[in-house]
Amino acid sequence: MPQFERVMVIGLDCAAPQLVFEQFAGQLPHLDRLRRRGQWGRLESVVPPITVPAWACMMSGRDPGRLGIYGFRNRTRHDYSGFAIANSLSVQDRQVWDYLSDTGARSVLIGVPPSFPPRPVHGWRVGCFLTPSTTGQEAWTHPRELAEELHRATGGYEVDVMNFRTDDKDRLLADIFRLSDKQFDAALHLARTKDWRYFMMVNIAVDRMHHGFWRYFDRQHRKHERGNRYEAAMLEFYRRVDARIGELLELADDQTAVLVVSDHGAKRIDGGVCINEWLVREGLLAVDAMPKTLTPLAKLRVDWARTRAWSEGGYYARVFINKQGREPMGCVAAADYEAFRDDLARRIAAIPDDQGRPMGTRVFKPEQLYPEIRGVAPDLLVHFGDLHWRSIGTLGHGSVHTLENDTGPDDANHAQHGMYILAGRGIEAARSVDRHLLGVAPTILDLFGLPVPAEMTGPPLLAPSGRRARQAA
Repeated sequence: MPQFERVMVIGLDCAAPQLVFEQFAGQLPHLDRLRRRGQWGRLESVVPPITVPAWACMMSGRDPGRLGIYGFRNRTRHDYSGFAIANSLSVQDRQVWDYLSDTGARSVLIGVPPSFPPRPVHGWRVGCFLTPSTTGQEAWTHPRELAEELHRATGGYEVDVMNFRTDDKDRLLADIFRLSDKQFDAALHLARTKDWRYFMMVNIAVDRMHHGFWRYFDRQHRKHERGNRYEAAMLEFYRRVDARIGELLELADDQTAVLVVSDHGAKRIDGGVCINEWLVREGLLAVDAMPKTLTPLAKLRVDWARTRAWSEGGYYARVFINKQGREPMGCVAAADYEAFRDDLARRIAAIPDDQGRPMGTRVFKPEQLYPEIRGVAPDLLVHFGDLHWRSIGTLGHGSVHTLENDTGPDDANHAQHGMYILAGRGIEAARSVDRHLLGVAPTILDLFGLPVPAEMTGPPLLAPSGRRARQAA
């Protein structure tokens, strides 16, 4: 594998391969040119394909089971209320920049999730979209004084779009374009002014654009209206992102490898499955009274002694079983647990769509996905309709199906495959190869000529398919 003095990673959260490589191909000159120079393809994400944990998995080379992070909210103990939001402190394993710091190499990290609070790094670090504010007293950069420098360089740095699930599309579109430009402004400023060997930014605006505007250009979306005023907005946004990437590429010399990568992809949403409504109807979840308005399960009185299973909503469903001897009021006997879990998985997979048709739902057991399981994993992980349907956790819908999202308007769900383009001197040009997200971290270490830890089992992007022997760090 060729080796480089520097590596530049341009992360596009949620960037969709079917747009970059197909629908918009030939209209994104800088990404098109980068593909002609290097290797590219779809990048299979982890299960679940969610921003957190996907970027942490990518940068550590460890899967969600090893990290113990199964989504934004994770159970912290086997009771009925112990949930916590994942943040930078949740990632205990070393990431790429930690290995590089052992060699004295400095890193620039901009918005790489999860990066709030901003843990110290040998170099410079900017908080991600989890940052609550960039104007308060709480530190969101490392070093702390970097914050003021970024505000001056960008005219007021931003980490996310406020309230991106909204019907005010004019405001949202302007906010997304502004956020993207500010994040690229910050990236260009730090890339030009800091002495780095590893540079990485993650642009969260791409994700927000998909969630806010997918229906307007995708003619397969059930809510698409031809000739709508936002029909060209997605292509316009991708072209703006491509132009800003071109500015960064001007800073990449022959000694710099460039990787453009997304943590997962995107696809249209056909609707939502109200999983807790279904569990109530099936007699598996007992609440004192069904609400008349949309209400989170945590705000209802649950009869745990009569509840066998419950779920958390989101891009995918996390289903938990009330197991005897594990949960405080568990009612599924340990001897019956596996048979019950198998039957529950079968029944969930058989839930039809709103027209009574098969959905193609995929149900996973954590031990089938992860060699090691840390923390409190869901008993089942569910991708409704192969992620064309999202999971709805609230009750009060009066139906198992809904065409609306309970957290606000949302046009897209996450897809299992993101994308990557890797280019640089000595990398085979115009080669299309599909790879896995867990191969990114070992690839970066390989590009620097550093040993790859044995725990990073994903095959590097440039290696032949299959696993290879690893030298422990």
